[in-house]
Amino acid sequence: MLMDAWRDGEQFVVEFDLPGVRPDSVDLDVERNVLTVTAQRPPLEENTEFLAAERPRGVFSRQLVLGDNLDLDRVQAGYRDRVLQLIIPVAEKAKPRKITINRDEGTDQAITTGHNGNGKQRSDNTIDA
Repeated sequence: MLMDAWRDGEQFVVEFDLPGVRPDSVDLDVERNVLTVTAQRPPLEENTEFLAAERPRGVFSRQLVLGDNLDLDRVQAGYRDRVLQLIIPVAEKAKPRKITINRDEGTDQAITTGHNGNGKQRSDNTIDA
């Protein structure tokens, strides 16, 4: 199953070429960080004499092990012109973000990387990132 994959801004795009595969025979599963694409190409007649047989027939699959920086709960899939396209967004926790440092001449401030949910300065002069 031939595949192309690239990053496009805040998402990853993955395309699989599936010539001769009906859309209703394509199945996508996600378990933890493993995405599995399964498809079925019907066999030719039993008495067919092949001169070349390079495309798989019957059921075949491909697995992608994806990093924690992707949001697998929001995967979108489309099938057009015999190409399966997956759009996998980057997880919010993996996106770059700015940390504002307040400067107060009279007190020291600690900078931590923990979250309090809003990414803003807490009342104890600690900044969450």
